[in-house]
Amino acid sequence: MANNSVALKQSSSLRQTLFLIVFAGAFLGAYYPVLSSLVRAWAASDDYSHGFAIIPLALYFVWQKRPALLEQEFRGAWPGLLLAVLSLLCYVVAKKGEMQTAASVSMIFFIWGSVIYLLGYRVFRICLFPLLILFFMVPVPAQIIAALTIPLQVIVTKASVALASVIGIPIYREGNVINLPGGVFEVVQACSGLRSIMALLTLGAAVSYFTLRSNLLRLVLFFLAIPIALAVNIMRVFVLVSVFHFNKIDLSHGTPHTMLGLGVFVAALGLFVLSGKGLSLCER
Repeated sequence: MANNSVALKQSSSLRQTLFLIVFAGAFLGAYYPVLSSLVRAWAASDDYSHGFAIIPLALYFVWQKRPALLEQEFRGAWPGLLLAVLSLLCYVVAKKGEMQTAASVSMIFFIWGSVIYLLGYRVFRICLFPLLILFFMVPVPAQIIAALTIPLQVIVTKASVALASVIGIPIYREGNVINLPGGVFEVVQACSGLRSIMALLTLGAAVSYFTLRSNLLRLVLFFLAIPIALAVNIMRVFVLVSVFHFNKIDLSHGTPHTMLGLGVFVAALGLFVLSGKGLSLCER
């Protein structure tokens, strides 16, 4: 009986290894074009450069879960195979239709299905957070970016002009264009706050996971990235306008603009960390 039990375990382990090899081969064979396209997108735009950190971050989170994972008995579930196959079919359709975002999302769902099929639902639940943050490596579709950018530009422009008016600066707004005596400034896409929102949402997911225990508070901290990003970009435009009016220094170009942008991101990061510490007090 003991020999039979050992033989069954060895047979099961062999099947799991073979399935793992097959799934890994299918993944690399099918999704190599998607991975290479994502890397090019991360390298080409500062808006998505955080994508390089997502896979190492997800792997680190899985590594952090290793004590819980080692306690689990790997019992794969057949619905995972169905999800993986459906993901591959969606990928084929997405490639035919040249829908890069859909192709990238199908890759993530293929990984989900593979985990469920090979390792089981318990392992999937343990690894849910690192599996979820994989979505942050997918660039937001250009249509959504365009739809969000214009309203954000208007919000930032209106708020910064209102602040400037409060301190007595003669100023008026035309759309996202700010007019001052002796100067005209345009609140462009980079100043809309969208870039900061994407970076802070990624950071927020990681910080909230490590610093908070309550899922509700984690969600609150995660979404606080949006108003924080807007607030600091409003302050950036306000500072730019104020410095130009009072000191005749133009911070909208070159190194001064880069330094101002860096200062804005550091301020956003500081506000985010302080928000996390404030929310952690609710758990005591």
